[in-house]
Amino acid sequence: MTDATPQPTCAQKAPYPVQVEAGKSYFWCSCGNSAKQPFCDGTHKGSGFAPLKYTAEKDGQAWFCGCKATGKAPLCDGRHKVL
Repeated sequence: MTDATPQPTCAQKAPYPVQVEAGKSYFWCSCGNSAKQPFCDGTHKGSGFAPLKYTAEKDGQAWFCGCKATGKAPLCDGRHKVL
């Protein structure tokens, strides 16, 4: 039997620092194939992936996962360091 769970593409082995605005929603690319990393551009369509909505709680910098292996999606948890 084949594992049917799709695996994301590692966009980069580092997080993406992004200035976010409180109350604004961002749609993180979960497939790793978007040309607008770390955000979704619709490339995932038909792949079994979907963007993940993130709403900023406060103004400031957020570190969005680039390797797509984080356990705290959409934010980086440092897992890229062991890939």
